[in-house]
Amino acid sequence: MSSQTITIQSTNNDNILKFVSTQILINGGSYEFNNIDDAKKSPLAQQLFYLPFVKKVFITANFIAIQRFDIIEWSDVQEEVREQIEAYLQAGNIAVKETDNSRKKEAIEVYAEVTPNPSAMKFGTNKSLTATDVEYKNIEEASKSSPLAQALFGFSFVKGVFISENYISITKFDVVEWNDVYAEVRNFISTYLQDNKTIIKELPKTESTTKKEKEEATTDGLDGTPGKIIAILDEYIRPAVASDGGNIAFKSYDEESKVVSVILQGACSGCPSSTITLKNGIETMLKEMLPNEISEVVAING
Repeated sequence: MSSQTITIQSTNNDNILKFVSTQILINGGSYEFNNIDDAKKSPLAQQLFYLPFVKKVFITANFIAIQRFDIIEWSDVQEEVREQIEAYLQAGNIAVKETDNSRKKEAIEVYAEVTPNPSAMKFGTNKSLTATDVEYKNIEEASKSSPLAQALFGFSFVKGVFISENYISITKFDVVEWNDVYAEVRNFISTYLQDNKTIIKELPKTESTTKKEKEEATTDGLDGTPGKIIAILDEYIRPAVASDGGNIAFKSYDEESKVVSVILQGACSGCPSSTITLKNGIETMLKEMLPNEISEVVAING
């Protein structure tokens, strides 16, 4: 019996609800099933299609999204569905029968891009890598969670690894120049992905381990100013920093001081220009879009 738990997340579509797992469900990519016959390689999806209101099932690395027919409201059945999925997974059952032939062979492309951070290089790919951004500061962290990140730390110059949906940002020590090593790293990543090796075996545990801290850290259900901040970050800021191989995550908002705390990841972490971006870009935008609600934006990790 595993300790896997499932939480519920709403989406922008009222008919679709996400059931998020604390453990990895599949090794990268995603699967979409439109009916019970279509779901032959997913015992979990087949079980869900026995529910008369289930229209479509989408399974990705760490969540199951279900689209419902209009015959019921999610509020009437969502807890029952959550319990069913959780019980199924806790019993050790698999979400999808993944074999070498379970999906078509992908033509993997990996390209290297420079970033504003001279220590970081972005390696983009056409393969879906993860549904949840993950960052590793050392090989010990990676060994518990991501075989891919662990393998990348095998390069002596690798200082940090950030894995996002379709790219990997690698931060190096100053012992080498990217011009001398980026091709080797790009070829390594391409071969690793082409061999369909495991990218992430389970989501890394963070400092937010208590139930209370997890509830505070999650962006689900936040309203008021925090909810507005998250919406602005997601729509206007994150796509821009992702193009540079980085990420920005909301951490907290202090209603008294009106200070927004964020976490910089990937190429943004330790970037010489991150302070300028934080103050002249992110802070300015938030102040303009949320007048009198923001005094300052600070990064808790530099």
